[in-house]
Amino acid sequence: MRLVLLGLPGAGKGTQGDQIAEKYGIPHISTGSIIRQAVASGIGLGQEANTYISKGDLIPDELAIQIVYERISEADCTKGWILDGFPRTVLQARALDERLAQDGLNVQMAFDIRITQEEAIQRIAKRRMCRQCGAVYHLEYYRARDKGVCDSCGGQLYRRDDDTEETARKRLAVYMRQTHPVVHYYAQNGLLYSVDGVRSIHEVFADVDHYLQSLVGEHRVGEAQ
Repeated sequence: MRLVLLGLPGAGKGTQGDQIAEKYGIPHISTGSIIRQAVASGIGLGQEANTYISKGDLIPDELAIQIVYERISEADCTKGWILDGFPRTVLQARALDERLAQDGLNVQMAFDIRITQEEAIQRIAKRRMCRQCGAVYHLEYYRARDKGVCDSCGGQLYRRDDDTEETARKRLAVYMRQTHPVVHYYAQNGLLYSVDGVRSIHEVFADVDHYLQSLVGEHRVGEAQ
């Protein structure tokens, strides 16, 4: 399975990516995380990326695709991967397709997890993260069992500095301008599957998994890698 997750900030891409990864045993790749890891390494592509980030500039599309492609070429991605947070632009989507085609591969499905902009703002403002393992919680939809403590590792939960309504509105504007066209790109290529994200985690995943079953069927008869 080679999948792309799309949707407004706060739509639940990370949560659904984790659900898919757990069931199908393929890595859920948060591209923001791998870029931060690359920069932290201080070598190779990470060093190059840091020359832009340290100045407050965006990483060029070509460099972003190199970092992503390096990650999805690793051994744990042999059976597939889930990209969350990439591609962010149509140029990146095209570049990804071109790089995959060189290896005889392609994106098999892109999911658009649909929520309203107001829903996205409220979700972001009430989101909490674990300082230790990065797990994501929500004050209404996905609470930790013990207030302020991560269920997985016992780490402290906190609200990111940019998880405010004001910042959320700015992020939504950027998404609509830069990333929403990617939804249309995959739709035109017949790869887009839209899912209503304003429901419980399990209901959303049931719809996603329904579509994924077609890939499972293809794999069983040897028609997909």
